[in-house]
Parts: sequence; C-alpha cells; structure tokens
Amino acid sequence: MTYTFASATILLILITDPIGNIPIFANALRHVAPQRRPWVILREVSIAFVLLLTFMFIGERFLQLMNLSELSLQIGGGVILFLIALRMIFPPPRADTAEPTGEPLIVPLAIPAIAGPSALATVLLLVSQAPDRRLEWIGALCITMAVSAIILVLAERIQRVAGDRFVVALERLMGLVLVAMSIEMMLRGIKTFALQLARG
Repeated sequence: MTYTFASATILLILITDPIGNIPIFANALRHVAPQRRPWVILREVSIAFVLLLTFMFIGERFLQLMNLSELSLQIGGGVILFLIALRMIFPPPRADTAEPTGEPLIVPLAIPAIAGPSALATVLLLVSQAPDRRLEWIGALCITMAVSAIILVLAERIQRVAGDRFVVALERLMGLVLVAMSIEMMLRGIKTFALQLARG
C-alpha cells in the first residue's frame, strides 16, 4: 500500500490516538500540580517523538537484522492495526490498579501510550516501503506529535466543553477508520503475496 503524506499523517494520528489517550493522561497526571501538567505533557510527547524518529532511521537496519520482508511487515502491521482498532471501538474495562503518586516519566505516557509497539511498527512500515521519502514521513510525524500535544494539553477543556460522550464517540469513529485502513493493508499484502506465488 503506497501512502501519501496526508494518508501517512492520518494513519499516525489514528495510531497514536490522542483522543483515546486523554483519560490515560488525566489519570497519570492526577497527582501533578495543574500548572505543571502542560510541561509534563510536552516533555512526554517530545520523548515519544525522539523515539519514533530514531526508529525511522534504524528501522531499515532492524528489518535486515531480523531478516524480515516488507510484505510480512505489511500484513503483520495490518493485523496489529486491526486489533488496535477493535480496542478503540470496543475498549476493555479498565482494571483498578495502584496509581503512582509522583510525576510520571517516560512510562506510561511517552511509552506505550504514544510511542507504543503499533506506532513503532507503523513508522517502520512507512520507511521500509519508501525510504527515499523519509523527509515526508518525518514531516508527518512532526504534525502527528503537534496534534497530540495540542489535544492532550487541552484535554481538560475538551472534556469539559464536549463532554465524555463526545470524546468516546470520536474515538469510536477513529477506530472505524482504522479498521478500514488495516483491512486495506492486509488485502494489499495478501494480493502481493498471491502475485509472487503465481510468478514463482
């Protein structure tokens, strides 16, 4: 599946799921002073950005090291995205776990809330398919991180103005779009595999 700059940006935004991360960030920052929260969010988004950007540059070597083909990554990535989309549409019940009282650092906000396995797999897929367009993917990642930062910094206002139901409905809609994109990714991968078998 060939991605454009716009489609890659949309895909990354859907994968990082800033709307779905609102309750996660709200929970993790509950014990942080309100005036300090925006700085913590910007720090965590920056850490996630650096990690994803690094993976863009070492991703191709990682594929070679693991002896993985672009085709297997495409089909496997489609399966992962499909499972993530299902969780967005049908979220599992949240377990009541002990919350840390200090300021969160890297875990669980930067990793895995923003730069989780799915986001890492997605940037790896983009670069492996078109390494010569790496600047476009970096631009798409920059826009994604900016959108995430804005949404998460304004999370409390968004919840207050739009209401929890709107936030949940918007995440379900994002999940539906991601389902379609993941199925398209898998179908194209299967089609390519079938063509390779026919030629071989």
